Amino acid sequence: MRWVKIFSGLKEASERISENKPQLLVVDGNRICLVKRENHFYAVSDRCTHNGESLSKGTVNFTGEIVCPWHGHQFNLKTGREFQERSKDLDCYPIKEEANGLYLGL
Repeated sequence: MRWVKIFSGLKEASERISENKPQLLVVDGNRICLVKRENHFYAVSDRCTHNGESLSKGTVNFTGEIVCPWHGHQFNLKTGREFQERSKDLDCYPIKEEANGLYLGL
């Protein structure tokens, strides 16, 4: 696994990413959907496994799932699992905080 710095620190990440508002990141050609929920950061593939729509255009529901804007498939941010198991799981990417930045594992 290779760690890629995405923010200079937790403070910058918290200022730039709004709570429960998915944000698209392109890291080394990978489209990543980044979500801040309850002061934790989650990163999943930006591509819905049902139809390929960008999940960063979706919403986060009250149970902490990213909801695809096209057909409403709901994916758990921690596991990538689709709520009703109608489609394949999303790829999930680890995030770690260090003194000099916030990193995404590829």
